[in-house]
Amino acid sequence: MSKQSKRREALIYHSKPIPGKIKVVPTKKYATQRDLSLAYSPGVAEPCLEIEKDKENVYKYTAKGNLVAVISNGTAVLGLGNIGPEASKPVMEGKGLLFKIFADIDVFDIEVNTEDVDEFIQTVKMIAPTFGGINLEDIKAPEAFEIERRLKEELDIPVMHDDQHGTAIISAAALLNALEIANKNIEDVKLVISGAGAAAISCTRLYKSFGARNENIVMLDSKGVIRKDRDNLSVQKAEFATDRKIDTLEQAMNGADVFIGLSKANIVTPNMIKAMAKTPIVFAMANPDPEIAYQLAIDTRDDIIMATGRSDHPNQVNNVLGFPFIFRGALDVRATGINEAMKKAAVLALSNLAKEPVPEQVNVAYRKTRLTFGKDYIIPKPFDPRLIAVVPPAVAKAAMESGIAKEPIANWKKYEESLLERLGSDNKLVRLLHNRAKLEPKSVVFTEADQLVVLKAAQIVYDEGIAKPILLGRRDKIEKLKEEIEFDAEVPIIDPKSDAEGDRKDAYAKIYWGQRKR
Repeated sequence: MSKQSKRREALIYHSKPIPGKIKVVPTKKYATQRDLSLAYSPGVAEPCLEIEKDKENVYKYTAKGNLVAVISNGTAVLGLGNIGPEASKPVMEGKGLLFKIFADIDVFDIEVNTEDVDEFIQTVKMIAPTFGGINLEDIKAPEAFEIERRLKEELDIPVMHDDQHGTAIISAAALLNALEIANKNIEDVKLVISGAGAAAISCTRLYKSFGARNENIVMLDSKGVIRKDRDNLSVQKAEFATDRKIDTLEQAMNGADVFIGLSKANIVTPNMIKAMAKTPIVFAMANPDPEIAYQLAIDTRDDIIMATGRSDHPNQVNNVLGFPFIFRGALDVRATGINEAMKKAAVLALSNLAKEPVPEQVNVAYRKTRLTFGKDYIIPKPFDPRLIAVVPPAVAKAAMESGIAKEPIANWKKYEESLLERLGSDNKLVRLLHNRAKLEPKSVVFTEADQLVVLKAAQIVYDEGIAKPILLGRRDKIEKLKEEIEFDAEVPIIDPKSDAEGDRKDAYAKIYWGQRKR
């Protein structure tokens, strides 16, 4: 598809049939006069009075507990820069969409027309009673640091600047797994961080909390290596200034174990990759074009462990793995904030999930033969259905253990079931049907089982105990595909074209003729 075609498709998607991507949907009945009298006057006065008695009742009688504000001033939108609050709205609506579909969290997007830090903070504080949490988005550094710090101090609900912490959490999980595969210790590796904005600073701080050492870190901004002898460094940049006598990215990459790219496209060359240490780890996360093209990087080094921010390559560092589930866990225990313990819990939950056997439906969704923990799979996929039952409980437990949960969870099994319920009624119905089928599995014939997608469906059915598959198709091709996807179960295979099946074909033909006689 041409660039012009993609542009047109995107514009039509956002404008037709209704402009935008989200809307408000009632959650209560409203068909009769009685319904309306309860929803508004006079019935609405009763919950108002209960909340007046105790402000905490707002969580009982309103949607506050499941409502997050996605707030931006449009000063650092994606790779587009300072495009203003109105132009940032499609992104904020998109963020709301992701909150809803991945974690069943409702969102109002708020675009604030100010670049003044105090005005922005005051605006958010004034509207905070509406929300159960605040997701700050696309705010430029260094203002983003001050805005988040003060709002976390001055509000008693979860606040997170996702551009900082989302990338940090997902990339930290990927980094821990990449280091394990490379057989390296985070305390010993040399890291090069290209970029010194909000995301880069937050990433590096989180890596340090897991053991990375300042003396092994070289950070670069648009002027080159951030050294201690440079003038006019911000407080954040000074935190990671090096005393090594190097000036360029090329010099920094010599012997480096890890490259973290949060800067701009095509600044890393093949020679830089060649100069890195054995089994280099390269996270080129500039969007839409990474610091070095994926194919170029893996063609340069066959021992490289590579990640990008793109969905069309393995190991996508995608914030959607984090923010919906982190807020879900925080909201569900009524956490008064999102602290370091909760962020680290999310990192470890994601890291550990990538090492678990991957459900076959994930392989099918991503058209993979078999995803297994390794160089091309160091982080879970965004549509992995296990995420909602794994990350929120980890975050919720960390909130409870760190003493900021107002409503602790007692029954974890029930909580995990409730999280799965949030995937939707359709999924609930499917789960019910699956459970019913497992009670007495029936034999099911899969025609054209020599097609990969059909065979994978049969594998899912067999693995989950839903039915007993019978595979119909070319035996040699089925057996080869079974070996390829490691479907080693002994299941019947019927090849209608083989001589051995001749008697069976004749018998079936006679039965069919007897029934139809035409």
